[in-house]
Amino acid sequence: MATTPNLNGTFESLAAIPKLHTTNKIQKRAKITCSLVKNEEFQDNNSFLPTRRLAIGLVSIAVFGNASIGKSLAEDNGFWLTGPIPVPYANNSRRILIKIYNEETGTRSFLKKGIYIANIGTKGRMHRLKRYAFDLIAMGDLIAQRDAWNYVRRYLRLKSTFMYFDFDEVISAAAVDDDKKSLTDLANRLFDSVEKLEVAVKKQDFPQTESCYQATTTVLEEVMSRMA
Repeated sequence: MATTPNLNGTFESLAAIPKLHTTNKIQKRAKITCSLVKNEEFQDNNSFLPTRRLAIGLVSIAVFGNASIGKSLAEDNGFWLTGPIPVPYANNSRRILIKIYNEETGTRSFLKKGIYIANIGTKGRMHRLKRYAFDLIAMGDLIAQRDAWNYVRRYLRLKSTFMYFDFDEVISAAAVDDDKKSLTDLANRLFDSVEKLEVAVKKQDFPQTESCYQATTTVLEEVMSRMA
């Protein structure tokens, strides 16, 4: 009876030996198969498969090799800046008959500094005026949310700054003096309303803000109609 456990342990150890041997055989076969595949790749140039490292190298050459070409094309399209951000300048801010600044302050309170305004031509500026007028009209949902008024004021200043310089260029490009005067009148009515709206938002005066917003919306709709 004492020898039974020893025999069981012997049988268990013997049964485990073939399993280990089979595992080693499979691993050896896998190694041999892999080595054969690698040798065939190098021997047969027609069946050569590019490795991951080679693919990354080719992509790097394609990207960085054409970097100088991409930069030269970007410099030609008028939107690539190679120097400091140019300061926008209003052509009609000092004229006697055609002016879009506030006569009391000599400027506009909402104008932001340090922003780049791309020169996209007269038609492009007219399209942007129409688009930004629509964006400001859509801002009405935020007027009712007093916790969003800080965002409203910054958004109003940014959009109005673009519209100010776009109006200046559109007025300058108008061929007929009557068109210049009518555009100037429209721009001044818009920017006067924007300044009043900005003051109302800054004071957190809800009734005045709603009233100024309604007046500004009326002029913005006229801008969209004129720039269509």
